[in-house]
Amino acid sequence: MAGTSRPQSRGTRWAAPNAHTFAAHGQVRAVADLFKPAAGNLAMLSDMNVNIAATPSPPSPPANRRPAGMLARLARLSIRHPVVVLVVALAAALLSGVIGASAGDRMGSGGLTDPHAPSERAQQILADRFDAGEPQLVLLAEADSTVDDPEAVAAGTALTDQIATVEGVAGVDSYWSPGRPSALRSSDGRIGLLLLRMAGDDEAAEATAARVLRHLGADNGPLAVQVTGSAQLDREVDAQAETDLTRAELLTAPLTLLVLVLVFGSAVAATLPLLIGVLSILGTLAALWAITTVTDVSVFSLNLATALGLGLAIDYSLFLITRYREELAAGQAVADAIEAAMRTAGRTILFSAITVALALSALLVFPGYFLRSFAYAGIAVSTLTAAATLLVLPALLALAGPRINALNLRPRLRRRRTPQRPADDRWHRLATAVMRRPVVVTLTTVTVLAALAAPFTQVEFGINDHRVLPKDAPGYQASEKLRTRFDTQETTATAIVLDNPVDDPQLDAYATTVSALPHVTRVDTALGSYSNGQILAPPTPASARFRAADGSTWLSAVTDVEPTSGSGTRLVRQIRDLPAPAPALVTGPAATLVDTRDAIADRLPWALGIVIITTAVLLFALTGSLLIPVQAIVLSTISLTATFGALVYVFQDGNLRNLLGDFTPTGWIDVTAPVLMFCVAYGLAMDYEVFLISRIKEEYDHSGDTTTAIATGLQRTGRLVTAAALLIAIVLAALATSGITYLKVLGGGLTLAVLVDAFIIRALLVPALMRLLGSANWWAPKRLHRLHTRLRIRH
Repeated sequence: MAGTSRPQSRGTRWAAPNAHTFAAHGQVRAVADLFKPAAGNLAMLSDMNVNIAATPSPPSPPANRRPAGMLARLARLSIRHPVVVLVVALAAALLSGVIGASAGDRMGSGGLTDPHAPSERAQQILADRFDAGEPQLVLLAEADSTVDDPEAVAAGTALTDQIATVEGVAGVDSYWSPGRPSALRSSDGRIGLLLLRMAGDDEAAEATAARVLRHLGADNGPLAVQVTGSAQLDREVDAQAETDLTRAELLTAPLTLLVLVLVFGSAVAATLPLLIGVLSILGTLAALWAITTVTDVSVFSLNLATALGLGLAIDYSLFLITRYREELAAGQAVADAIEAAMRTAGRTILFSAITVALALSALLVFPGYFLRSFAYAGIAVSTLTAAATLLVLPALLALAGPRINALNLRPRLRRRRTPQRPADDRWHRLATAVMRRPVVVTLTTVTVLAALAAPFTQVEFGINDHRVLPKDAPGYQASEKLRTRFDTQETTATAIVLDNPVDDPQLDAYATTVSALPHVTRVDTALGSYSNGQILAPPTPASARFRAADGSTWLSAVTDVEPTSGSGTRLVRQIRDLPAPAPALVTGPAATLVDTRDAIADRLPWALGIVIITTAVLLFALTGSLLIPVQAIVLSTISLTATFGALVYVFQDGNLRNLLGDFTPTGWIDVTAPVLMFCVAYGLAMDYEVFLISRIKEEYDHSGDTTTAIATGLQRTGRLVTAAALLIAIVLAALATSGITYLKVLGGGLTLAVLVDAFIIRALLVPALMRLLGSANWWAPKRLHRLHTRLRIRH
């Protein structure tokens, strides 16, 4: 693993490289120094190259004295044929760039719902049998005076006729159409609505929306037209996500390069992780393009793929390059140094990539393609990043040779060759201070994390609406008018499909019952309109649209509450619980939210089981211990719960908004966000767990003393884990600059999760708990111990 040094014999102890970071002279200062300002962190990073580049570590045995495992053979392939490897990698990158360039154009922004949910089946029946359904596009036509003025009526009628002829528009319900309800007029009488239903799927609806906008033109007489609806909001979200992705890349690349230069102290070494990141991102884009040919993929997966690709490339390259430079500083030849780095750091990288891929694969159990898309992206990016690191990076190192330290910004550091004693290392002192009072450290740290997690007990879940966009977005502004200037939620009405023939008396009784429910303002049916448990208006010619030729029918229940509110979702459940004259399928935004929540809740145990079981098996394979996997799972869960609490405090409750740029608090968190964040953050947490624990295990195998192994393991990995965390936090924080609130949640939450895990969990809780467990850390039943011995992975 990166940053380790292999002793030549059991009687020889080698001093670990010093790391100028977070000094700890006693337990209190050790804990307090973890929260130094960011400037101190960068100063620490700039000093880290003292040890990465110059402090010798004990040389690993020459490659020809060890049996060649898979990683050793890969190293030898890259060493012997570096130019061939790089030419193949360049060709693959160019081909991937050409293929993946159009990946975003083939992706959608939907996919939240289960395609087999009752709400989705109802939507399909409405479209197929009744030529009806939820409008995907809503036009708000605002007049200078009122929409009933003769000039406004003429303009509104002309606009209705014009829009109805646009290719892809399946139907138009307009305030100016004969027999349409007055509810399509705003409470002040100045805005009239046109509700457009589109033919085809979400992608076709977005294309139709673009044609409608072209037909609107700039001159609509006395009417000023604004556009909203799911098709328009999807278009704006797609465009914003693409803009944010470009901006994040422009922000991240130079800042990351600067920090890498501070970490390595060498411009040559600093550029290599970025090259690996480019390779993995291009490969992932091509993989996602290929996946779009067989299934739907969310456009949001591009943002995660870019952030994870660059972040993991930095992590893996940092581990491998650091070990390689240590081997060079210890006097190894270039080929032997690369092979030694591959046997140690390469093994850690392999375990880490498998862990991240398996953690994200848990998202495949969910029915909507939105969450599954992140699984596709995560599996592809972790696999390709590991492949690029283990195949291409050794070839680059072979060509660079000792010149890896070229363009060293602090040449004086190369003259420093004397290893420091472990007691002089700040990470060693931190570990010693923590283990001196492990109970106090554990209780204090858990209390702090519990306080951060407390707001999560008040979490409310919803589905993103127009407020996910910036306030200056056209769709946001139109939707706000729709939400605030109309007495009822006409465009988000709940539809009830009665899937068998129903006679008039049965329909009348059922509509009367539905109209008497709380928050139902009107129920439109084939028999007329109902309100407050009685008939409100007789049928009109437009009422015929509610009944099909086979006698089946549907009802439209207009409410006075937002569909994503608690009242909205309770109303859906009340309607579904009512006795109905035929099988009743309920749809609409509120029903979609209910079905999405239920689908996630049903699949969540399976997803958690996949994540927990697979990571436990991998950690057991790495350590042979039964308790270390349990400890890792518990600590990661505690860390993530604290992160979720912070998200509720910021995004649900609207606190500290200025830190992340302005956004609109909705009073809830998107129902998919915690699930996605859990899988991504859990995979990254296991990345650092693998690196730290594998080093501690190596030291324990050498000394047989758990306390010494913990102190030495943290000494030799602490600086790298925190440096990697800071670097990947920079990449993830770029997501938080997005104009889309969902990406802010994802970026801000993952950044916090990574930093908490590296600076609190790995630096404090892991050494404290391992000290309390002592030799029990390495316990496993005899049968499992024998199994681990037989299955031990050669590297």
